Formats: sequence, C-alpha cells, structure tokens
Amino acid sequence: MTDGDGVSYFKEMISKSDKTELQRMASLLTSDSDYFMSIVTTKFGSRRVQKLLGKSDDVDAFFCAAILRRFLHITTDKYASYVTIRAMVVFDKVMKKALYEHILYHALDLACDQHGCIALNDIITDADDPYYRDQLLELVVSNALRLSNDASGNFVVQHVLTLYDSRCIHNIAVNLYGQCIELSFKKYGSYIVEKLLEVEESMVVVVVELLGCDGDRLMRLARNEFGNFVVVKALRFTKEMRMDLFWGLVQKLMPFIHLLRRSHGNNIANILDTFRLRC
Repeated sequence: MTDGDGVSYFKEMISKSDKTELQRMASLLTSDSDYFMSIVTTKFGSRRVQKLLGKSDDVDAFFCAAILRRFLHITTDKYASYVTIRAMVVFDKVMKKALYEHILYHALDLACDQHGCIALNDIITDADDPYYRDQLLELVVSNALRLSNDASGNFVVQHVLTLYDSRCIHNIAVNLYGQCIELSFKKYGSYIVEKLLEVEESMVVVVVELLGCDGDRLMRLARNEFGNFVVVKALRFTKEMRMDLFWGLVQKLMPFIHLLRRSHGNNIANILDTFRLRC
C-alpha cells in the first residue's frame, strides 16, 4: 500500500473487487488507527486510499470513522490531508456533515498549519453546503487579523479574498482597518493588503488609512522591503479607479522623493517622476 510499485495492479484489483471485498479491505485498513495513519501519511498510501473513497457508502463509512478519529493529525499531514480533501468531495451528506463539524472546530488550527491551510482552502473552494461554507468564510473573516499575521494563515485569507465574495472582502477590509499599515511592514501581512487593493471597495479602506497616517510613517512604509510593494500597488490601482485618492498619495509622497530614490522605494520615485513630468 505504501510503495510506488504495483500501481496498475492496485487499480485493476479495485476495479475487479465487489462491494463485499472492498468493505473487507476498508475494514482491514481502518481497524487500527495507528496502522491507518502509517498508510495515509505516505505518498502512495494516501493515493491508494483516495482511490477507495466513493466506491460505496458502506466502504466510505469505515474511512469516515477512521478520519474522524485522527482528524487533525490527518488533515495537517502533507499526504494524508488529501484523503480528507477527497472525502469532502465524494462522501454522502451525512458523512460530510460529520467532517464539516470537525473542520469548523479545528479550522484555525488548520489555517495556521503548513499543510492544513492548503486542505482548508480546497475544502472552502469545493464546499457544497451553503451553511457550512458560510460558517467557514465567517470564521476566516472574523479572525482576519490573526491569520494575516501568520505564515500559513495569510494564505487562507488571501484565498478567501480571491473568491471575490463582496461581503467577505468588505468585512475583511473593515476588520483590518487601522492595521493595514502595520501589516504592510510585514512579509505575510503585506500580501493581504496587496489583495485588498485589487478591489475598489476594499482599496478605498486601505488608501484612506494610508492617507490618514503622518508623512514620515508613509515614507518609511514606501522604503520598506515589503511595504514598498503595497504603496506601488496603491498608486497603480488608485490611478485606474480613483484619481482623487491617487492625487492624495502623490501629494503625500512627493516631499520624500529624494529619499525614495535611495531605497526600496525607487519604483515609487519613478512613478512620482512620471506624474510630475506630465504635470
């Protein structure tokens, strides 16, 4: 089950097995949680278990129980997490509901895990139950600041923003208002702020905060190794969507153009030079 040999043989064996034989196989694989973990935490073991999912409700019931017993360990593992992802696609509604409840309970743990965040993003994308989908999105939105500062969690916030759900985008922007500048100084936080700048409604929230800070802080942000990307994006998108905000940023940055040329803000200085020449 755990090595790369015999892939074609395994596929053929499954195709020729009847429901009783598949149930027996599922029972043997899942009767001991430690043994099941030793299978699904390997590359080929995970792939083969995924092939067994969705064959029948009786077979799925064995695997569902096994996943629930070690849910967090499985769904945060590099290979085993794909078993949970596959299960959320092929299981029936009753078994999915049981898994959804565990996902909601452990959602923040998943979001802040290197592999769990990938699983959570896939589960959110494929969620076919409106209630649980909304619950997961609301959990991400309400914890946007914590997740934006996390090395893995920020990818979940980014993912939710790329779903282009206007309500979620608005609520994330509102929840992060007052923290956007601080986030922009940080590697992971700056990714989130850049995403917010891509949609006009949330872009306004970010730029209003940029315009509201003192000039020295905005200058330091523009010269920062991460923040300079945020300011460049703010200039680019305000120029496309809101010239009043663009002009406000230009006016606030122009006194520091000589400092920007000698730092990470060189691209910003080039934008300001172009605008000044046109004027």
